[in-house]
This record gives sequence, C-alpha cells and structure tokens, in this order.
Amino acid sequence: MTKFDDQYIDLCKRILKSGQEVENYKKADSGNKAMPGHSAQEGVKTIRLPHQILQFDLEEEFPILTSKKVAFKTAVLEMFWIYQVQSNDVRWLQERNIHIWDEWEIDEAGDYLGRHWDPKEFAHTIGTAYGWIVNRYKLTQNLIDTLKNDPGNRRMVLSLWQNEYLPTAALPSCVWNSEWNITDGRLNLLVNSRSSDVPLGLPFNIVQYATFCYLIAHCLGLKPGLFTFVTNDAHIYENQVDGIKEQIKKYDKAMADGTLPSAPKLWINPKVKDFFKFDNSGALEDIKLENYENLGKITMPIAV
Repeated sequence: MTKFDDQYIDLCKRILKSGQEVENYKKADSGNKAMPGHSAQEGVKTIRLPHQILQFDLEEEFPILTSKKVAFKTAVLEMFWIYQVQSNDVRWLQERNIHIWDEWEIDEAGDYLGRHWDPKEFAHTIGTAYGWIVNRYKLTQNLIDTLKNDPGNRRMVLSLWQNEYLPTAALPSCVWNSEWNITDGRLNLLVNSRSSDVPLGLPFNIVQYATFCYLIAHCLGLKPGLFTFVTNDAHIYENQVDGIKEQIKKYDKAMADGTLPSAPKLWINPKVKDFFKFDNSGALEDIKLENYENLGKITMPIAV
C-alpha cells in the first residue's frame, strides 16, 4: 500500500459523497482544457470541494499512485521545462513527444483564442507564463542560492502568479506557488494550487513537485522532508466519475486482497550535483523510477 493512494482515494470518495456540483467556467476563463493538471472542459459540470490538503514525508515514500498508472517521465519533463530550462516554448516539449500544451500554443501570427501577442517573441509559446516567469525572475537560481547561503531564511517563495503578466499569459498558472525551508537537514516544500483536476492533474502535479524537491535536496546534500500540497478547488468532472469509481473499486479490492503495490523508489544519478545539469532529454537518464508497479491505466475524458 502507499500513503498517497490512501489519501487520494479518500479525497475522491469525499468529493463524490459531499462535493458541490457546479457549472464550468467559460472557455476563455477556464484554463487548460486538455492538459494534466489544468484541464477545464467547457459545458461539463464539476463536483468540487474547497481547501483540500495532502501531506507526505518524502523520506518515507516517493508519492506516485499505484492504484493507476501515472506518466512519470511526462510529469518530470514538464517540471524541467518550467524550472530547469525555464521555457515557455511548446516546441521543447513536442521534441520530446509531449503534447500536453499543444492546445495553448500561440500560433505563428501571434494569435490564440482571439488574443494577440508579438509573433516575433511569442510564436510557439504560451506567452508570459510558467517558465517565462521563472526565467524573468531567476526563481530557481535564487532559491538554490538562498538554500545554500541562508538556509534559515523564511522568504524562500517561488511565485508564478505575477499580476503584471497575467493578461499576456495563455494560461494563468494553476499550481502557482511553492514555499521552501530547511529543518534538521531536511528540505521541506509547501505547494499551492488554485485549481486541481483530481483525476488527471493532481497525481501529475504531486509527482512533479516531489521530484523537484528530491532533486534540489540531492544537489544540496539534504534529505527530502515534509511535502504538503494544498489545493483551493479539488474537483472531478462529471464525465470522469465512472473512471474514478473504477479506480476506487480497484483500490478497495487490492486493499482487501493485500495486492496493492508498494511505492517505488526514486533513483537519482549520484554524479550529478547541479540541478541544471540533470539530463532533460526524452531518455531522462539521470532520474529513474525503480520498481513502479501499478494497477494499470485508467482512461479519463479530457476536453476537446
């Protein structure tokens, strides 16, 4: 069994039992419509709960679901795109056969959903969002420098939510904030999300930020510590309910039979001590998920 699966299935059950059914936002306001972590399906109702919290001790377990398969490499490469490469260029992902941002790629004329950007600067990107913000403020470099030189600092915050640049972002960040600190040689991480598609996005984002914490801790000679993920709006789309019920059924049966796989281990190349030098090719050679067993893929609808 895994503690992530326990918390996750409990959250899904509570959403289905006690969540509020609401209409979805209009497409222009809804955020990503086909991307793990940010999907918003126009015209499809959601069932939601506010202010949900999941928490893990990363020394004890690498948090990835085993009650269904999660796309580990895709999650980690998107994290690298944002925090290591610090890019907003969708082609970087496409070169690695990752197409989760294709729907939000600004075209060669600088247009997206009736909005316009300077095509020389923003064609094939998502505008002033995610990695663009990280690069502008050198967020990752500043975090690592502060962790090294002022480990007691209480201002280690990475914010992707910059009001000045929201109008020119193809999508305002869903996971928008992370806060870091060190206690007893352990690197702790608190992550905030304004919105979480629980079937698709939440498992994906948990893997991304857990890996991010593991890698930074590894580079600084620290142990990974407490990881807390807070979401303002945890929701399941009504056309995902059958898939979630299937996952719950598989989980309950595996728990009763004692056959739910254990959490895998994260292997990090011990020779790499610089976050910016980890291999970010499709092979992802410096990071491996060892012994990842799961109950199989469950197809969930995404927006079209």
